[in-house]
Amino acid sequence: MSGGGEAIGEEALRARVRELLAAAHPDEVDRVTFRRAQYDHGLAWVHFPEGYGGLGLSPGLQAIVDDEIARHARTTYADLVLNPIGIGMGAPTVLAYAPEAYKQALLPRIFTAEDVWCQLFSEPGAGSDVAGLATRAVRDGDDWIVNGQKVWASLAHRASWAMLLARTDPDKPKHDGLSYFLLDMRSPGVEVRPLYQITGDAEFNEVFLNDVRIPGDRILGKEGAGWRVAITTLMNERVAIGGYSRPGQGMAEKLLRLWREEGPSSPRGAQGRSAAEIAVLRDEVVRVHVESELLGITNQRTKDAMRAGTPGPEGSVAKLVQAELNKEITELALSVIGSDALVYETGYPLERVEAGERSLREFAKHDFLRSRANSIEGGTSEVMRNILGERMLGLPGEPRADKDVPWKEIPRGRA
Repeated sequence: MSGGGEAIGEEALRARVRELLAAAHPDEVDRVTFRRAQYDHGLAWVHFPEGYGGLGLSPGLQAIVDDEIARHARTTYADLVLNPIGIGMGAPTVLAYAPEAYKQALLPRIFTAEDVWCQLFSEPGAGSDVAGLATRAVRDGDDWIVNGQKVWASLAHRASWAMLLARTDPDKPKHDGLSYFLLDMRSPGVEVRPLYQITGDAEFNEVFLNDVRIPGDRILGKEGAGWRVAITTLMNERVAIGGYSRPGQGMAEKLLRLWREEGPSSPRGAQGRSAAEIAVLRDEVVRVHVESELLGITNQRTKDAMRAGTPGPEGSVAKLVQAELNKEITELALSVIGSDALVYETGYPLERVEAGERSLREFAKHDFLRSRANSIEGGTSEVMRNILGERMLGLPGEPRADKDVPWKEIPRGRA
């Protein structure tokens, strides 16, 4: 293999990808074998340091790796489909805070998706105000005993590991009394229950923690400094969510396919529409497609300026725009379909339906319902606007009456 480092240019990076494909081709070996080889070649996260699945390059160069693999292989794997929380959020946090032994053990298995990850932050009484959470971790010798309830935990029903935020000192203000743990989801006392969404799917869960024992070496960062670690996770989450939009990809591209195959140009789509209505609809499709392309370019520019670690507030901007744009796109998709959009063909199966099982029209209806969550998950749009105003525009922060008050003295109720 050729060496890593900043000196690698595009052609050298493409050559390195071809070396990978010669050693382990995704059309010829299983997913774990290929992606472990990709990790070992430093092509998992090119912006991570050498020895941790990367080469110390700009994150934007990851697109070159993905493009070269797609050119030479029929079989490709989407990181944020295989293990979205582990790859998008867990890996950067592990890299920044985990002991060396955990980095070596966990990072390869995150990338291969041998270990799916979930995030246990939100609670019934602590959603947008995550720092107000009540789940308690109490020291017991070298271990910690955890009790509490988490909610909206995506993929918890499949997860091997969780990023857990718990309160270790209720006598301190809410942000100061938190600690961050790595939780083995197979531990005794962990109970996962599905939460069925408006789509009929159950990708979210509530998780109950009943006297769950966590070894002391699975705390990330210092005891009581969990909020700082959590910020790394949250910022990477927003970059990952906002990063779903790339030029030529995403929901806007799906909308164009729907327009071509099911829109006014098709016999079914043209029924009952005037030429003027079709023209207006076409202009709206073009508008959101242009906005989606601009967002993709902005995301790429943001990633080019990043390095491994905690991204800046720019990721919150991308997440905000992505969430609101997705709702516009999916609403427009229903307008393209017309009156048939009133019928949800799949009904409510109350299970997780895999992507390949839906038609394009069913995708549009499902995505419309699913997109309602985009402006909530990963931080509400209101929270994103606060971050934009305070951290990027320098506006005064909102009043925080409980900032220096011990957590145990803050009145609480279920949200």
